[in-house]
Amino acid sequence: MRRLTLCLAVAVGALVVAPTALGDGAPLPITEGGAGVASHDGKLHYVTVTDGRGGTLVERVDLAHGGVFGWNRFEGSWGVPTVGTGDPTGQGLSRDGRTLVLASTAGPYASTSRFLVVDVKRMRAVRTIALHGSFSFDALSPNASKMYLIQYASAGDLTRYIVRAYDLRANQLLPGKIADRSEDEKSMAGSAMTRTTSADGRWVYTLYQKPSGEPFVHALDTVGGAAYCVDLPRNAGLGSIALSLRNRERTLAVHWRSGRPWLDVAVGTWRISYPRASFPWTWVGAGIGGGIVLLAAGAALLLRRRRGEEVDQNAGQELGLA
Repeated sequence: MRRLTLCLAVAVGALVVAPTALGDGAPLPITEGGAGVASHDGKLHYVTVTDGRGGTLVERVDLAHGGVFGWNRFEGSWGVPTVGTGDPTGQGLSRDGRTLVLASTAGPYASTSRFLVVDVKRMRAVRTIALHGSFSFDALSPNASKMYLIQYASAGDLTRYIVRAYDLRANQLLPGKIADRSEDEKSMAGSAMTRTTSADGRWVYTLYQKPSGEPFVHALDTVGGAAYCVDLPRNAGLGSIALSLRNRERTLAVHWRSGRPWLDVAVGTWRISYPRASFPWTWVGAGIGGGIVLLAAGAALLLRRRRGEEVDQNAGQELGLA
């Protein structure tokens, strides 16, 4: 199995119709109430609340002043797309803080998928987007010129899907799909566990877990429209894993929420390395008895890394970071 692949599609989605239990390949909830979605500096939160009369209130909450400063009512049932389990993170607010995309609570199970684009500076609806088929929200470019969506095979089959780009300025779904530029890569499946975003909002990094249990990091360039995946070793504690960018965003750190390191991913080359204190001896030797076999497993891991160098270099060249 290659450690690095270019993704045809991101894994199963960043939103769902109802707060159901998360399972392998299942979409995630659309939140109403709660923390909503935060601005990049964390000072403002935008929260959706049903008004009980077929409408949704979108509230701007100022944490520093502890109150609601601005709100409006929109017809229909809308919520904030979220990523993660246990402590989900709201999505849909552009990096420039001007545009918020909400999703219909009917979610990808509806035959027509609907999204509401809100100008949060004026608290007014810009437009309602209705797409024939089953779509879920994934990400926004920093200035909200592009929205990325996951298109499912059908409302009854959320196991097959592709990634599509929507031009919010031209108000149209762009033709084609976000595909592997080197080969005909099959679409992937998985559940989004957690996410982090570059400071400028261009790169969105999401940790997914495949139905088989293996994790991978999905890196989406929301400006260039490219997607990359890095396979990670199996880890039973993915629910406690977090992502953060370090070393001037040249390193994606995959670590436990306590801060204890697990592994690092080099942005651009996508090489995996292990901090000295966290080399995965447990993973290398899992289920293996005897020191000799353990050494053999370590040698196999080293050989795999060497064989992956050429693939890593090619990926870095494609991004212009090698």
